[in-house]
Amino acid sequence: MTTLQSVPALGTHPASGSLPSRAETRDRLSKATYDLLVIGGGILGISTAWHAAQSGLRVALVDAGDFAGATSSASSKLLHGGLRYLQTGAVKLVAENHFERRAVSRQVAPHLANPLTFYLPVYKGGPHGAAKLGAGVFAYSALSAFGDGVGHLLSPAKAAQDVPELRTDNLKAVAVYGDDQMNDARMALMTVRAAVEAGATVLNHAEVTGLRFTRGRVTGAELKDRTSGDEFGVTARLVLNATGPWVDHLRRMEDPNAAPSIRLSKGAHLVLKRTSPWKAALATPIDKYRITFALPWEDMLLLGTTDEEYEGDPGQVEVTEKDTAQILDEAAFSIRDQQLSRDLITYSFAGLRVLPGGPGDTSKAKRETVVTEGRGGMLSVAGGKWTTFRHIGRTVMKKLEQLPGHPLGEDYESVSTLPKRLPLPGIANPNAVAHRLLVDGPAPGPRMAADTAKHLATHYGSLSFDIARMANENPDLARRIHPDAPEIWAQVAYARDHEWAETADDVLRRRTTLTIRGLATDEVRAGVEKMLGK
Repeated sequence: MTTLQSVPALGTHPASGSLPSRAETRDRLSKATYDLLVIGGGILGISTAWHAAQSGLRVALVDAGDFAGATSSASSKLLHGGLRYLQTGAVKLVAENHFERRAVSRQVAPHLANPLTFYLPVYKGGPHGAAKLGAGVFAYSALSAFGDGVGHLLSPAKAAQDVPELRTDNLKAVAVYGDDQMNDARMALMTVRAAVEAGATVLNHAEVTGLRFTRGRVTGAELKDRTSGDEFGVTARLVLNATGPWVDHLRRMEDPNAAPSIRLSKGAHLVLKRTSPWKAALATPIDKYRITFALPWEDMLLLGTTDEEYEGDPGQVEVTEKDTAQILDEAAFSIRDQQLSRDLITYSFAGLRVLPGGPGDTSKAKRETVVTEGRGGMLSVAGGKWTTFRHIGRTVMKKLEQLPGHPLGEDYESVSTLPKRLPLPGIANPNAVAHRLLVDGPAPGPRMAADTAKHLATHYGSLSFDIARMANENPDLARRIHPDAPEIWAQVAYARDHEWAETADDVLRRRTTLTIRGLATDEVRAGVEKMLGK
């Protein structure tokens, strides 16, 4: 078991080449006038900041919590075309989603995304027949130009070989298709890094306490550093409200009479230890519109999701006993009981989908982006889906370019002229990176474990070599944080010095996988806090 004594004696001083201090960043934010202030560090705000900085604009990005600290790290971890959208005839939308999915997983971030085969079981008496689903997955793969193979039907016996926990009673056939998977928090952090490399100034744990106005127009924000209590302000020509579930809260700071623009839907997930290897994911139809997923992810099994209207405080969203029971009950349609024991649950999380305001069932609502302009000229944007995060960033930038009066000026590159597939930092073949990490270990010392090498390669890409160098120079940093997880202490130092980690949760929940594995013990947490200097 990891103990406090095993925490590396690596002071709390940032390494050379590390990020500016929070005080330096606050000073920079308060002294400059920015073209664009993005409030909200979820993937929508991050993507917009990235594209805006690429355009040559002076960009600031702030968030009251951590980057991707809410909804953006509480997704189903999928980059997908949206198979269920075919039912509504949204063929163009599926094709566009596939284009973005392939761009991200093949050219933008192949080190952070991996292909995943999906099995869609067809049970006797189920909501869909084998012929319909077979035709559906064929059409789905055709819209992806058959880049993931041809969607087809598979025998129950063959499917059970790949997914031993698949329930085969009354199983008539299995439809097969391909999509991609990611660690959403890592993808978001790499996009923050890309924005900073393009020139953006970013600060997490910085809460907006009020907006600045000049002659009735929003021209910045007043902020409070939640880690130090320091108050400061940012001045900008244009402010973008990208606060997700909190978008209407900020709109009311601009105009107390602003009418609601969105509604929220809660999606809950469970993470479980696996009782056997899974070579494919399950996507099981629950009814005509809903599918429940069982996804092999981070050596665990991810189950979900729910979809119900949420009217509470976005900051208080949590997984309830009702959610847990629903997820396990729905999973039981296609998964054997032994894999669904509550004793196997290591973690649960819930996020909020931001949907256009209006009546109707949230599960049937379109996952579209809502853009509104307020009385003070603040632009608010919310909604969309992870798969199209780059597309949303470009769309918001086009909207900003077309605003009357050109508040951003005209001395910058139009987003339409930017390269279409700019890669995220660390881009590399993860298999090649893992191989190098195993081969290039310190000559006299122990070699890196295979699971650690694979973990680093698929979460940092070529940036893994920076972490390996730290571990080689200080053997204490090469040790595991917990014996049952692949992460090493060098990742904590790296998160502190290069990835804006301020709290133990920043490290354990979003920069590593220790929390989702159920391994964020008191000893581990105390050790991380010690290294962070808290």
